[in-house]
Amino acid sequence: MKNVTSVLSGIQQIGIGVKDADKAFAWYRKYFGMDIPVFKDASKAGFMTPYTGGEVRSRYAILAINIQGGGGFEIWQFTDRDPQLPAFLPQPGDLGINGIIIKSRNVEKSHAQFRRQGLEVSDIFETPWGSKRFHLNDPWNNRFTFTEGKGWFRSGKALNGGIAGAQIGVSDIDRSVQFYQQVIGADQVVSDTTGISHELGRGTFRRVLLRPSAAWGGAFSRLLGPFEIELIQSLDHPGRKIYEGRFWGDPGFIHLCFDVNDMVALENRCNQHGFPFTVNSGNSFDMGEAAGQFTYCEDPDGTLIEFVKTYRLPVMKKWGWYLNLEKRDQSKPLPDWILGGMRFQREKE
Repeated sequence: MKNVTSVLSGIQQIGIGVKDADKAFAWYRKYFGMDIPVFKDASKAGFMTPYTGGEVRSRYAILAINIQGGGGFEIWQFTDRDPQLPAFLPQPGDLGINGIIIKSRNVEKSHAQFRRQGLEVSDIFETPWGSKRFHLNDPWNNRFTFTEGKGWFRSGKALNGGIAGAQIGVSDIDRSVQFYQQVIGADQVVSDTTGISHELGRGTFRRVLLRPSAAWGGAFSRLLGPFEIELIQSLDHPGRKIYEGRFWGDPGFIHLCFDVNDMVALENRCNQHGFPFTVNSGNSFDMGEAAGQFTYCEDPDGTLIEFVKTYRLPVMKKWGWYLNLEKRDQSKPLPDWILGGMRFQREKE
């Protein structure tokens, strides 16, 4: 079986359920530099009925990236039902995606910049593994953590890039470590600590930070860059399921998505470790200006993990340049100048 570094190539995006996708995109574009819409697509989520009450739901989605590197945001809105907010404000250690980790060129300067812009930010903390970071919430109470970034795709004036990882609340951290090591390939335990964490709030937590020990290949690996997974278990009280009684697509962080080079090898890996696909779009799925295959599995607590193999990607839509990847060896990184062409799709204020 192929090793996981030849099957996956990084975090492609994290899904963010919102009530108004255009409004959310404008906010993320202004403050986070997520200003390149790879696609804007309105259609029906026909494959997701296991997670949308057994009914096909209509939706509008925007995939936005930051050309400096890192994963993107898939901003997702129901168009045929009123999205349902969580019954409680999710806290670190609740089951599901607790927060998004975004890379910064300079944590202190990013912190000062957000304060000048009038955003409420936390203090700057030093993690048990020795990096500096701080948190802020968007207007919809989604938590973002800015940390020292590595693996930049392009240089620029902006202080931050895209997604460099995720914080995930779990109920049994040892069991979850096995999943993210065996299936996702984040095999290196960087830190494993237990105690009171002022950064996470009141209570006692066990925290494990995972990263891949080897560099990943793949068409988009240089753009997506390195990533980390922080698992958080509350030891004072059982974590609550963030999406209990709600649908995929309702407000919050709905899934963590990885870019895939070989979906067949990945499916074999998921089956081998007891985490089979729960959704599979088949060989091709059209997202308007982009196309590919997507699948889902669940981590041990039911957090949704998406996998996408890209077949078509808009590079310079103005000039009709769409990249066809179906006949390309997707284990090899694309030249920087090709993906760099997406900067011409940037939307400005």
